Amino acid sequence: MEWLLVSLGLIILLLAGDALVRGAVNLSLRVGIPALIVSLTIVAFGTSAPELLISLQAAMKDAPGIAMGNVVGSNTANILLVLGVPAILATLHTSHCNSRRTYLFMIAASLLFIALAFQGVFTFWSGVILLAALSIVLGDAFYQARCHRRDAKALAAEEEEVEGADPDMPWWRIGLFMVLGLIGLPLGADLMVDNAEVIARRYGVSDTVIGLTLIALGTSLPELATTVMAALRRQADVALGNVIGSNMFNLLAIIGITSLVHPIPVDPEFLEFDLWVMLGASILIVPFVFLKQDITRRWGIALTVMYLTYILVVLT
Repeated sequence: MEWLLVSLGLIILLLAGDALVRGAVNLSLRVGIPALIVSLTIVAFGTSAPELLISLQAAMKDAPGIAMGNVVGSNTANILLVLGVPAILATLHTSHCNSRRTYLFMIAASLLFIALAFQGVFTFWSGVILLAALSIVLGDAFYQARCHRRDAKALAAEEEEVEGADPDMPWWRIGLFMVLGLIGLPLGADLMVDNAEVIARRYGVSDTVIGLTLIALGTSLPELATTVMAALRRQADVALGNVIGSNMFNLLAIIGITSLVHPIPVDPEFLEFDLWVMLGASILIVPFVFLKQDITRRWGIALTVMYLTYILVVLT
């Protein structure tokens, strides 16, 4: 029964990911906001909902390994797996994306998170600092969106670049896609992770390992589903923006909110290995952000192999 429910959760995730991409892209066209900005806010919030629910639950049940592993493992999976697998299916034309500014915000958020982690525990004030940083990121995103709306020429160019979008889609249909996506993603992830955790417990796996592998992979499935659909629709800005935005929300919002509710002790293993793997994975995408390179099939295979290698190291 657990395996059946895991499969059902995966199907819900794929359908919800497609709905969210459709709604986000068409919403950006209707209100004059770039698809990248929408993916950094609405899409990222929707796909990060499972991480927030699981981290809160883990912290309240005194399982900090799951809470921390969930975020750190998800960010690593987002870069290596969520960008790797879609690139194997279809080249991500990231050379056309302007994501330098948001990428630098993500690196800054990663460094801030690591610095706070070296205190040994995420306290209430750690949460305040992380959420303050999140407010700066969101404020900048909305400022950039307003600037874009003032540029009619840029708006026209954006409409021409986005393929498969319908600028005349009715508002009720856009809203329906967004609602189905935002509800379906956490629902599918919860259904899959809850039952996958039951399966993993049978093998006596620790909370930290569960958080870094099974839970992190399960909660990264919304990002994977959304990015796969975006890649197939040749909307690389949504794919890359979704990963960068989700990583920032994981670090700043998920742990920020969770630490306000309950302190999160940091296992020394995170400080010695996993946090640096997360940072290293983030640095790996510099060529796609700054050097205008596409994520080709070869890159996709390389990123995916790196992730599988990391999982094997964690499990052994």
